[in-house]
Amino acid sequence: MSDLDTIFAALSDPTRRAILSMLLEDDMAVTDVAEPFEMSLAAVSKHLTILTKAGLISQEKRGRVKWCKLEPDALRDTSIWMQSFGQFEAVNLDAFERFLETELTGPKA
Repeated sequence: MSDLDTIFAALSDPTRRAILSMLLEDDMAVTDVAEPFEMSLAAVSKHLTILTKAGLISQEKRGRVKWCKLEPDALRDTSIWMQSFGQFEAVNLDAFERFLETELTGPKA
């Protein structure tokens, strides 16, 4: 899978997009990232692993606490690729996801 494919796969999930939005503010401990979600810490950790493998965030251990940090340059190539289409200035990923669902599954009856 290409880097672009890996990034788009990571961005395809609304939980992971929410995590990225949270990390726009500041670095966060994994437990703080998990707090607003109604899922186990293990499930949140899986999302964080996917974001890390895509290069969108980094994780580091400080003492006994694991911290997550947004990698600001990670979306540069993705942004350049999307801007090459011209019509995508600001992309609403949730709307894009709904569009893809409609295209792939057809209209709901």
